[in-house]
Amino acid sequence: MRRPPDGDAARPGEPNGANWGRTREGSDPGLPPLGGVQRRWPRPLRHLPRDKADTLLLLAAAVLVLLPHFGHLPLWTSATVCATLLWRAALTLRGRRLPPLWLLLPVSLLAMAGVHRTYHTLLGRDAGVAMLALLLAFKLLEMRARRDLFVVVFLCLFLLLTNFFYTQTALTGATMLLTVLLLLTAQLSFQFTGAVPPLRRRVGLAARIIAVAVPPALLLFLMFPRIQGPLWGLPGDAHGARSGMSDTMSPGAVSTLAQSDDVAFRVRFDAPAPAQRLLYWRGLVLGDYDGRSWRRLPRLRGVLRPEIQVAARGRPLRHQVTMEASGQRWLFLLEMSDPELQLADYRLGSSDELELYTQSPIEQRLRYTTRAWLDFTVQGDARPAQLERWLQLPAGYNPRALGLAAQLRRASPAESVQAVLQMFREEKFIYTLNPPLLGRDAVDGFLFDSRAGFCEHYAGAFVVLLRAMGVPARVVTGYQGGERNPLDDYLTVRQSDAHAWAEVWLAGAGWRRVDPTAAVAPERVEHGLARALPPPARFSLAGLGQLMSLGGDAPAWLQQLRFSMSAMNNAWNQWVLDYNPERQRSFLEELAGAVGNARAGAALALCAALLWCLRRWRGRLRPEPLAALYEEFCRRQARHGFVRGAAEGPQDYLARLQAMAASEEKHAAMRSFLNLYGALRYGRATPDERTASLKTLNNLLPLCR
Repeated sequence: MRRPPDGDAARPGEPNGANWGRTREGSDPGLPPLGGVQRRWPRPLRHLPRDKADTLLLLAAAVLVLLPHFGHLPLWTSATVCATLLWRAALTLRGRRLPPLWLLLPVSLLAMAGVHRTYHTLLGRDAGVAMLALLLAFKLLEMRARRDLFVVVFLCLFLLLTNFFYTQTALTGATMLLTVLLLLTAQLSFQFTGAVPPLRRRVGLAARIIAVAVPPALLLFLMFPRIQGPLWGLPGDAHGARSGMSDTMSPGAVSTLAQSDDVAFRVRFDAPAPAQRLLYWRGLVLGDYDGRSWRRLPRLRGVLRPEIQVAARGRPLRHQVTMEASGQRWLFLLEMSDPELQLADYRLGSSDELELYTQSPIEQRLRYTTRAWLDFTVQGDARPAQLERWLQLPAGYNPRALGLAAQLRRASPAESVQAVLQMFREEKFIYTLNPPLLGRDAVDGFLFDSRAGFCEHYAGAFVVLLRAMGVPARVVTGYQGGERNPLDDYLTVRQSDAHAWAEVWLAGAGWRRVDPTAAVAPERVEHGLARALPPPARFSLAGLGQLMSLGGDAPAWLQQLRFSMSAMNNAWNQWVLDYNPERQRSFLEELAGAVGNARAGAALALCAALLWCLRRWRGRLRPEPLAALYEEFCRRQARHGFVRGAAEGPQDYLARLQAMAASEEKHAAMRSFLNLYGALRYGRATPDERTASLKTLNNLLPLCR
């Protein structure tokens, strides 16, 4: 027999305290039974002793905690954690001793060294989560006392909280709630010392505990003063690996984004949304071309910026944009948006090309309301000196493209534009996300060899040809289109809607948008990316992915599921994750107005009274079975003048009742009833024994009249 650890020896009156350090065949050496009573488990586990079943339940809860982290933990870390959990489960099932400290300590130090070698630090989000996962797994091998159980549960809860560092969707919240339910059930299972209820009832008890905690948590969430920004600061590496528009464009850059289903932003219009072909979300303007990549033109220092003339016509479209955190500074606006946009938490900057950006990276979800005009003129009176930088081409690149431009050139810039579009429309050009690689003269290779590409290929080649014809042109990157959700009327713009188009300057008309991709694949602009791509093979992973992420010709039920999930996530973002001081102030003002209304106050009071009455009525209607039988017994004896005293126990009550027993049979029935009631009320019994005893009491009650 092993000696219990210091500080955990059995104390007088502590049930089964001596079992904390005991190791015997068929029991878990690390977690002793608290009462040694068998309970009803699912069929595969009913043959296991209580201590083993409780330990396996705790292991299952730990697996649910660790499972979401396997997607971002290094492979060796996930493998180590899984191997440790399997080792712990095998020790539990076989009833073997836990490994000694001299073995666990060097293994733990070696794992910490591996974390440092992987991340080159022990600080930060990723390194910290990896260490916590390893610590939890190793702690499960070192559970020798009651306090170790609580350490494991608290580690699980803390590690569960770190899921919010990686994702904060509604599905994540629901999964975490279920994990907390299982963790609480496992903790409760170790606390029972007498009759232990079946697993289903323990899960119900854990659910009731969570339900009791929900109202005060909800009240604190709604009423506690909010702070601007996230509730806690994140480490510096918590914002890495985000997808979004870059300030450069090379062949393949935008097509990589087009394969991402991440949400870029959501839009809600006050009026009906414009047609899909009009939804161009302007971001960056690229004009510096080095023969391979497009970049933004450098800002001219010391030169006075000319005033950009913008003329908007028609009725503006008012809309609200909820932009996801991107770690970048660019705002994407519907052409042509209000240049007087203001944000409370960011300083804004603008460029001559009507780009709008923040002075600091956008590290949290951003919401702004603006207006846009679909009919506009930009810089219609530009001087030739202002347009020279939009005509520059690198020397020594793409000679065949320059010769083609000379052939396509027409008498006017507008006719030259139409000539290039006609070439794309009538000749065999292909729209694809997987074009072949291009060499040094990328535009030549695209126009004359591959003739297959994505929007970036067409926009870049179009601008090169126009510049070679002497027409000012530039590349604009942003997003095009969006998917309207009929459930919440939000337009969702995803990274898969990333797009590149061109702008050309025409005398009197200013800068005009020209989308050469629409000449090759009009479905891309009219209906979205899914319609422009060739249909994937049926019953393939690619086909399922396109149906789920890009829409495609999905069945109605699948589209409805996608819309429901999107609406749920949007509502979660709007009312939970983005519950900022402004939203709290608005909510409290509406609540104050509702409470101030006499009718609302009366209705609220009436509802509270009805709920209280319903609770009292249900409490009286459904008493505990054992207490109900005893009350009925006492009520029957009171009819004969033998009223039970308030402080009178079953045995004292039986002594008084002996005098009134009319027959030995009735006396024996009363004695059996009260003795059995006392055993159930103050003793211990298994669920099966309790059920059988209640039936016996029911049979004895008619004999005690």
